Amino acid sequence: MTYPEPEYAGSGEHSATFRPAGTPPELDYGHGNSAHYLATGATTDGRFGLYRWEMGPRPGGPAPHIHRAITESFYVLEGLVRIFDGDRWNEARPGDFAHVPPGGVHGFRNDSGAPAAMLLLFTPGAPREGYFEGLPHLREMSEEERQAFYVHHDTFWL
Repeated sequence: MTYPEPEYAGSGEHSATFRPAGTPPELDYGHGNSAHYLATGATTDGRFGLYRWEMGPRPGGPAPHIHRAITESFYVLEGLVRIFDGDRWNEARPGDFAHVPPGGVHGFRNDSGAPAAMLLLFTPGAPREGYFEGLPHLREMSEEERQAFYVHHDTFWL
């Protein structure tokens, strides 16, 4: 494996971004559940999307599913998160990491009764914000609309 071809030939520019730790989440689902948009596909020119996913103490999380076009990686920051690797549910603690290539069966849950947080990394940088923002509206959708929503956001439930 080699480095990609250079995209920049200049002598440097002031284009870095900085997000302080105290920045409020872009989405607050209530009950301690929130999403921080650290770097979206739009801000990384489609290279990746990075999100801090915070889970309150109530049990919950997505059931096993696949993505056909994107990878998803998980890095646990706080608490205990159960991550499904296609074969079994693993108890992931701070510092634990999981990577799921396209087509890989996966899911995650916080069943610990305590808050938990992790980083979610998607490559390439698909517009996952639309998926996150649509989640609270699933109950308002017909079954047909829900299925179209999932397909549009590259999420296929097993």
